[in-house]
Amino acid sequence: MTSERDERRLRAVRVRATAVAVLAVALALIAAGVGLVVGLRTELSGDVRDAARERASEVARVIEAGRGVPALTVSAPDEEFLQVVAADGTVVAASENVAGRPAAARLEPGESATVDAPLLDDPFLVVAVGAREGDRELVVLDGRDSSRVAEATDTVTWLLLIGLPVLLVLAAAATWAGVGRALRRVARAEAAQRRFVSDASHELRSPVATVRQHAEVALAHPERADTGALATTVLDEAVRMQRLVDDLLLLARADESALLRGGLRPVDLDDLVLAEAARLRSASPGVRVDSTAVSAGRVNGDEEALRRLVRNLGENAALHARARMAFGLSDVGDGWVRLVVEDDGAGVPADERRRVFERFVRLDESRARGGGAGVGARAGAGMGLGLGGSGLGLSIVAEVAAAHGGRVEVGVSEGLGGARFVVTLPAG
Repeated sequence: MTSERDERRLRAVRVRATAVAVLAVALALIAAGVGLVVGLRTELSGDVRDAARERASEVARVIEAGRGVPALTVSAPDEEFLQVVAADGTVVAASENVAGRPAAARLEPGESATVDAPLLDDPFLVVAVGAREGDRELVVLDGRDSSRVAEATDTVTWLLLIGLPVLLVLAAAATWAGVGRALRRVARAEAAQRRFVSDASHELRSPVATVRQHAEVALAHPERADTGALATTVLDEAVRMQRLVDDLLLLARADESALLRGGLRPVDLDDLVLAEAARLRSASPGVRVDSTAVSAGRVNGDEEALRRLVRNLGENAALHARARMAFGLSDVGDGWVRLVVEDDGAGVPADERRRVFERFVRLDESRARGGGAGVGARAGAGMGLGLGGSGLGLSIVAEVAAAHGGRVEVGVSEGLGGARFVVTLPAG
């Protein structure tokens, strides 16, 4: 569990991350909204301007064709007007809806401007197109109601003003939830690492303390010291420390995705399984090791890592077996090879079957029979379960299987009644 200080720190990080994300989203949305409104206004104004210029150009072509100034008519008197204006500003001709009114604007040919309409209070966009009638210079003015452009852009602006706060609230909620989930994973990882360091320190401290205790006794009472017993104790504890250090280094490589440092090569998994079965028969005469179900199986992988996987599973089964354990290996088709290791021990409780693959996890004494039949305490130093082990063996099995693209599961052995570990690996 995280401390109160860690909780405050993570909450502060969560608040800052949410604030930064909301600010970034707000700036992006505001920029996009402004761009949308300006682009929409420009596009709509351009459409109105193009339509007015085309209509004025038609009138100008008629005038320049020598047919005089035509009668000017418009289809929508409330939304458009036409005027032909002389150089001195005199209105030469106009559509009926602006008849008798002065020129709407004094513009040079090619210019346009938004002016107050001579018809209504709404602004009109007026476009000027030049025309020549004999020696007289004329300007054709076409005015179009531009209030719809303003209405459209105002509508979009209001929708954005209403929608942006909603989007920001949604963004804040999503960021708050997402950052919270991420930080929870970080907090769990940090707590797991602290437990890992604490457990590793404890495991390493135990053999060191044993060696030191025996050495101090031997120095204090040299006349009672048994050199052979002392050497045996030191050797056993040194082997235990070496095994633990090797396990820690292997897990460190797994954390760095460097577990398969030897590269992938074809490995006959059946050879590794049969070799482990033979080793256990000699190391644990009180346990019957059955390997009759081992058939050919080849995988692409790191031979040393796979050897460690097989050995950890074998030692784990031998430690907890009452009298029997069994290996099985088969090619199950569809590109998969299945390794099965079973024992007749107490088994793994259903609610512990996922947790046993975590690092430094041990079950209670019903599963860990340190003084029972089999390899016993000697094997316990490298095993994943049991009071005699470091709690790393099965986590190493899971890491090696995952690194090879496989998986490991634990259940109940139907034949033997104890634990049944199943490792599925891609076939070679």
